[in-house]
Amino acid sequence: MNEQAGETLLKSGLKKTVRREAILKLLRESPNPLSAEDLYSKLRKKGINANFSTVYRALDVLCQKNLIKKIVLENNPRSLYEACGEAHTHHLICLGCKKITTLNVCPLGGYVADLAKNTRYSIKGHKLDIYGLCPECSINAVKHKS
Repeated sequence: MNEQAGETLLKSGLKKTVRREAILKLLRESPNPLSAEDLYSKLRKKGINANFSTVYRALDVLCQKNLIKKIVLENNPRSLYEACGEAHTHHLICLGCKKITTLNVCPLGGYVADLAKNTRYSIKGHKLDIYGLCPECSINAVKHKS
């Protein structure tokens, strides 16, 4: 993903704006998905003036153009966003602290290929989010039981 954010916007038929470009760049640089609130805060820290409605509108447009993807997690009212890349990602989600760890390796590769072969489906994608407790929350859960 060497292409600059501004170039990507123009190639997608979108107007290149400071906010859209900054949001796309922030999501590309982030190792984990970000919420609209996270992005709003990061924009403000960079001195980019934006309000929440502007951030949400930009996120909607970027999703429509498949430049980013929206992630809706179980039992979490906040949606998260991540940049679309060459490789897809999966996530480990902590039920305690809500931390998200992005898995850059697909554990389903062989399974999906076998499934396609056995069912004759032309599989276009899949999604896997795994819920549990991160190491810190696991330790805290054990301490609270004692």
